[in-house]
Amino acid sequence: MKTKFTSFQELVYAFHESIQPLDVKLMYEGEINHDIMKVFTTLTENDLKSEEFPGQKKVFNVMVECLQNISKHADCVKGSKQENIGNGIFLIANNVLKLTIVTGNIIVKEKEKFIKEKIDYINQLNKEELREYYKKMLKENTISNLGGAGLGFIDIARKTQNKLHYSFNEIDDKYSFFIMTATISK
Repeated sequence: MKTKFTSFQELVYAFHESIQPLDVKLMYEGEINHDIMKVFTTLTENDLKSEEFPGQKKVFNVMVECLQNISKHADCVKGSKQENIGNGIFLIANNVLKLTIVTGNIIVKEKEKFIKEKIDYINQLNKEELREYYKKMLKENTISNLGGAGLGFIDIARKTQNKLHYSFNEIDDKYSFFIMTATISK
């Protein structure tokens, strides 16, 4: 899905409206780094312990992968107040049926096609096909200069066992805001 906003404030407002039905436990906007990841996992661990959620390890793996995607792959709008690569939004919502992780970050538009094709392909695979695709990509890919082998979306889909949802929200002619949602059923 692709949407165009005339200002970043419109984008933030639309995002805020889209999360209203969720029982938000944690929402953050800013730089994502190792220390922030540790804080988020600790907060989430404490929250999930109180309800004895059996899939805690799965949640942490998905959280870390989503946060690393922002940390390593978020772009920045040149000339903006926040020219820090690794900035984004992160949200966790938890209700009776599922835990939802939503991430968002700026990307250069040239990445849209690759991301869309990658997620669409992953979403059409079943559990066994995902496992085989993961193994194939692990064997064929070399580690990039950002430390990954292109396995992040595959790993998230494998751990959640649900489709990944995404959208691209146009910021200007060079940049989009990429939002991805991963859900873990209880």
